[in-house]
Amino acid sequence: MVQNYHRDAAGHLRWRTAETEGGPGLPPSSRAIISPYDTSARYARHGHIISWKGFAAHLTETCAPDGPNVITDVATTAATTHDSQVLPGIHTLLSRRGLLPAEHLVDAGYTSLPHLEQAAREHRVTVTGPLRSNPTRQHRRNEGFARDDFHIDYDHQQVTCPQGQVSQGWHGPYPTSSPTAAPLIVARFTKSQCQPCPARTQCTTSRESTRTVAFPPRELRDLQLRVRAEQQTPEWKARYAVRSGVEGTVNEFAHGHGMRRCRYRGQGKAHIQHVLTAIAINIERLSGLAPPEETPTPRRPTAFQNYLDQREIPRLKSWRTLGS
Repeated sequence: MVQNYHRDAAGHLRWRTAETEGGPGLPPSSRAIISPYDTSARYARHGHIISWKGFAAHLTETCAPDGPNVITDVATTAATTHDSQVLPGIHTLLSRRGLLPAEHLVDAGYTSLPHLEQAAREHRVTVTGPLRSNPTRQHRRNEGFARDDFHIDYDHQQVTCPQGQVSQGWHGPYPTSSPTAAPLIVARFTKSQCQPCPARTQCTTSRESTRTVAFPPRELRDLQLRVRAEQQTPEWKARYAVRSGVEGTVNEFAHGHGMRRCRYRGQGKAHIQHVLTAIAINIERLSGLAPPEETPTPRRPTAFQNYLDQREIPRLKSWRTLGS
């Protein structure tokens, strides 16, 4: 735990804090040792509610309506590893075992635009999950001209604004600071174009009164627009509702088999624990199947589903609610 101390200007040993004036501050979570019992454990936090110390487990399972729900892969990472960074490795392992799905349903944490393209190109897997919306201020507030209001001409490397002005600069693509984000092309408009514009206040609040528009390369841009359009359709929403079933599997791991308590030290041994737990769950599920000559018993609805039904509150149908 030496990293939690530092020597001040007088040479005295002091405890590191984020607020230490003139001090080195705390190390980043990816390097900070948070347990004297396991120096490879890390601290992670999702939002303002969920936080933990240790590792993260990523589960993949089948969800076909005509077969058992079997766990096909378990990935164990440091708690600070972003979900989207794990997806390419999961696809590689599934490919080696011949278990790649045609469509992989994931939550929003895994839907990095470059990885969606990579999965389709390298493994012919369609990754289905909510893709982050346009991050511009105008789009978030639903006021003014957002990026999608500009016409992008990749062939002539020009961008035309809603007022008809054509950009005077085209640079990139540049890599972004995030390893999971797409590279960006930046188009710039000049002061002489933006300052006299009557719609300038709807477009930019920059002190220089100019607008820059950043967007991914053509292949990624086309994929981004197509996925965002598909997400608004009822067919996509009904198909994606099936993904909710894996939340029950995560709960089974955590509360039914104690996955949130590491029985061994180190990420490697924690991964073995996760794999053995997945094998045990698969055995339980397969052993509970009805013989082929018998009609399978429908899965019983959960207490929450019964609560909704009793009050006639509509709920989406998914593979977890067959027969209910």
